Amino acid sequence: MSRSLNDNLELTQCDNEPITRLEHVQHFGFLIALSNDWIVARVSANVEAFLGVEPQAMIGTYFDRWITAAAQHDIRNTMAALYSTGNERLFHVGLVADKPPLDLSLHFQGELLVLEGELSQAPDRLEAVTMVRAMIARLNGAKSLEAFHRDAARQVRAITGFDRVMIYRFGHDGAGEVIAESTRGGMESLLGLHYPASDIPKQARALYLRNPFRIIADIHAPVVPLLPAAGEMVELLDLSLSVTRAVSPIHLEYLGNMGVRASLSISIIVNGALWGLIACHHQSPRLPSFVMRTAAELFGNMYSLTLQGRVHDQQGEDEQRARSISDRLITAIAGDESLLSEPEWIQDMSRGMIDCDGVGVYRAGEVFRSGATPSRDNIVGLAAHLNVTSPSRVFATSSLQDVHPASAETASLAAGMLAIPISRVPRDYIMLFRRERMHQINWGGDPAKVVERSDDGMRLSPRKSFEAFAQLVRGRSTPFSHADLRIAESMRLAFIEVILRYSDSATEERRRADQRQELLIAELNHRVRNLLSLIRSLIKQTSYAQLDTAQYVDALSERIQSLARAHDRITQQNWGPTPLKALFVDEIAARGESARTRLQVEGSDVLLQPLAISTMALVVHELITNSCKYGALSEQGTVTVTMESKKGQGLFIKWRERGGPPVKAPIRRGFGSVIIERTVPFELNGSAEVRYVLSGLEVDFFIPQQHLVDAPGLPAGAGFHAAHDRPTASPASSGSCAQPLDGLRVLLVEDNMLIALEAEDMLKELGAAQVDTASSIDQANRFLAGGRYDFALLDVSVGTGTTFELASELRKIGTPYILASGYGDRLPLDNQPAVPVIVQKPYETSHLLHAIESAGLSCSQEARQA
Repeated sequence: MSRSLNDNLELTQCDNEPITRLEHVQHFGFLIALSNDWIVARVSANVEAFLGVEPQAMIGTYFDRWITAAAQHDIRNTMAALYSTGNERLFHVGLVADKPPLDLSLHFQGELLVLEGELSQAPDRLEAVTMVRAMIARLNGAKSLEAFHRDAARQVRAITGFDRVMIYRFGHDGAGEVIAESTRGGMESLLGLHYPASDIPKQARALYLRNPFRIIADIHAPVVPLLPAAGEMVELLDLSLSVTRAVSPIHLEYLGNMGVRASLSISIIVNGALWGLIACHHQSPRLPSFVMRTAAELFGNMYSLTLQGRVHDQQGEDEQRARSISDRLITAIAGDESLLSEPEWIQDMSRGMIDCDGVGVYRAGEVFRSGATPSRDNIVGLAAHLNVTSPSRVFATSSLQDVHPASAETASLAAGMLAIPISRVPRDYIMLFRRERMHQINWGGDPAKVVERSDDGMRLSPRKSFEAFAQLVRGRSTPFSHADLRIAESMRLAFIEVILRYSDSATEERRRADQRQELLIAELNHRVRNLLSLIRSLIKQTSYAQLDTAQYVDALSERIQSLARAHDRITQQNWGPTPLKALFVDEIAARGESARTRLQVEGSDVLLQPLAISTMALVVHELITNSCKYGALSEQGTVTVTMESKKGQGLFIKWRERGGPPVKAPIRRGFGSVIIERTVPFELNGSAEVRYVLSGLEVDFFIPQQHLVDAPGLPAGAGFHAAHDRPTASPASSGSCAQPLDGLRVLLVEDNMLIALEAEDMLKELGAAQVDTASSIDQANRFLAGGRYDFALLDVSVGTGTTFELASELRKIGTPYILASGYGDRLPLDNQPAVPVIVQKPYETSHLLHAIESAGLSCSQEARQA
């Protein structure tokens, strides 16, 4: 027996389910809860598999009895940071002698310290850090929000390996929509589908806000109970912040109905509210390493922050429009107050700002109408309703009949309304109406859940079908956007201001206008400062606080500040070329007057491209920081920076410290040294030479010409070769086809995730209809066995092998291909039966286009067949 939830049983079972106190953990990890004196209070039943100690033997004993002294030291040190961060992690910890290393997560729950662990699969930490940094840089390059969300989904799928990654956005009612996705080939697309609020209940959304990361490794794996069992002596343990927390049976059934075996979710939090989720699904069990999950979590945090920045930028544009509208209204109405009673004029003024089909004005008990509006009596009733529900505030609804049932009779003319109060006593309103917009919503299955009768009573049953379900919606208008509301608020202020102006002198009115502008400037400045503070706070709360010392966290925060200063310089130039000398000026200015007077920058200033400026910001920061701590600027020494630009070559920079403490080479290279020595060669293809001379540190940098602006003699850059003796190819001529891959299926073989994403984008720009990316030769062979490709781009070196044999197979079946290499002309091509076309890394679209054409592909189908 089943019945709809629309009967007398309300949708409360999911909202009331104790999802944070299930008293079980997932199988892949263990949990130990310690009292404040380190006595084991609770322990998961599987702890023996990880620590070699029976759970009953541990309960009631001191935890340090079972672990190594080094592990105890690391855990106690990490506990100090928990009060500010809430959750800390340790990687590759030898918790118990002669047992495999573990990755640990720690957090406080009330008076208990909760420690969770799993077997370590730790890759290189710096690799994960570098990966996230590169991913964020790529994300920042997205020109549109659609591309921004799509790139985020692709990159999360690339580092986690899940079959499907979706960007899921919540609506104001808790329902959600898939706005971007990245899927493994052959999987059904869920893009554009909607899901009801009941799929993710209120308490689940609250938990996503409190704990922004969630992994479910296998929905069919047995769960592990906590010991001793909860009862009169033992309270239920709140696992809200737990990594291994077990999963609600209803949610497991829901995932199973979708055909999902494992999932991972990262919360998208904007302005402190849950904006959406990065939702990952896999059709088989999957548990990425703890380090890679931490990298994914960090990426999710930075993605949220970057999205918040874009939202703030959009709000800034909306506010600029609102100010312009306010000025126009004030200018127009100031000379003729009667315009406030002319709805035709108001509709003309609002056109292009807030779309509407009709305008009603209720002023001093009179009603004025123009266009598609409700009746006069309905407008009077709406004014009375607004007096009670929304006095002195802008009010908007896309379903007027829901808030004022009498308006149902005219829903076809006026289904939605935005009301702007224009006085206080009496309360007068300008009402902008929108017609009914019938539209279809595509749901991921019928959104109605059902309640089934079971042996123990009624239970909520997850939806079993997720086939697309179309619903036709009537009686609603196009919703009013946040931008519409901001513009309406600006109009409200302008209307009221004009009315007040008639009772004040023009001088007093100008004073208020100036004051309003100053307040707006102060508010914008406040928001910018809040955003920068949020960035610094986020960095301090990321996983890298656990990877190294607290000093590293401070240094990282300073680096972010350095990048922020560089970003300010770039934005001042409208994202154009920026003086390099400004970086030294900004950085030393933060060090005090004494240090500033002892730093001398000589030579002609040069303009660098924005990418080079962002790169050099970190380098300059590390040089000055190290000098202030340990070098010449720490005492009474001096630093001289000499810049020399050579035509056709690039920029030569010399850093010389003198008069400081004696210098000797460090025993170990810290992260700052890595930035100084490797950033310019790696990011800018330049060079860096560091010499630890007794009299003072000396560093020589070279920045290639392509990063300088308005300098003649730019080098040609990386090209491609068709054979050992073929010269570097130039970009395609003006007669080349812009999309030689139009409609073709392309195989891309590349084992570097970020390079693969970049190459995939370029191939699609050149017209490719489908790009299948293989990260190994075996995977490429499987792709070839599954179907024919029209073209292939093969990285020569993949893993520990080469793609020469794969190229031979492609040649046999007649598939055009080109090779990609970062080795220049030193490829072992002597034994190859045919001379391949080779494109040099890093890729450029123009060079790739020329290489594709050299491989025999052109725009016309006839030319391809020939």
